[in-house]
Amino acid sequence: MASAELDYTIEIPDPPRWSQKNSPSQDGKASGMRPPVVILLGWGGCRDKNLAKYSAIYHNRGCIVIRYTAPWHMVFFSESLGIPSLRMMAQKLLELLFDYEIEREPLLFHVFSNAGVMLYRYVLELLQTHQRFRHLHVVGTIFDSGPGDSNLVGALRALAAILEHRSAMLRLLLLVAFALVIVLFHFLLAPVTSLFHTHFYERLQAAGSRWPELYLYSRADEVVLARDVERMVEARLAHQVLVRSVDFVSSAHVSHLRDYPTCYTSLCVDFMHSCVQC
Repeated sequence: MASAELDYTIEIPDPPRWSQKNSPSQDGKASGMRPPVVILLGWGGCRDKNLAKYSAIYHNRGCIVIRYTAPWHMVFFSESLGIPSLRMMAQKLLELLFDYEIEREPLLFHVFSNAGVMLYRYVLELLQTHQRFRHLHVVGTIFDSGPGDSNLVGALRALAAILEHRSAMLRLLLLVAFALVIVLFHFLLAPVTSLFHTHFYERLQAAGSRWPELYLYSRADEVVLARDVERMVEARLAHQVLVRSVDFVSSAHVSHLRDYPTCYTSLCVDFMHSCVQC
């Protein structure tokens, strides 16, 4: 299904593979093993058919799955300019849980690349500050190929891939504009912009969330550097978060499922089960 305001897809098992005896308790937490609602946050330029391959991992195991990818121009330009345009997208995404009356189910996020992380950053803020969302029961988060910290070359590679089918002139203009925005706002004006807009990487390092996290990355990734993911893992461990990370070594950016389908699927499913059992 889709919305004019939020271009999302939801898959609901038919019939749902859980029973009344495993219904959540009055405080909203799962009282038994029940498949979580899984929210997939796509990478920049990701199409729904790409996310559907990941969705199948969870949908085939009885999970309700919501897929959403933030518009690339918001990710690369609005957010880079310090405009929190994705905050409203994050709020609408969480409101879907109430629209479909699944807000009492355990919730698992699967986040791809920096585009997904930028959106997830606002999800975390809303979970802590918005009265309606404080009681949502998040059980875990999987990060695929992210997060990365201020890698201009990697970001340009990602944007170039998104603009691959645009005219050469438009592609060049947008790449130059993006590079100028990054240099101006993240390097030259960093002391000023940090006063009103904390970088998503720093925000995630210090996030107050305490549910388990799984980081799937690769040292061969040329868009998000492995060292950035490893620094994030260290920061989250320092905050007493239960963290696991897996380096696929040779797979490219958001290509771990394609290159290692059995291992990748097993890692996601095992993590999901461990989170629901917690």
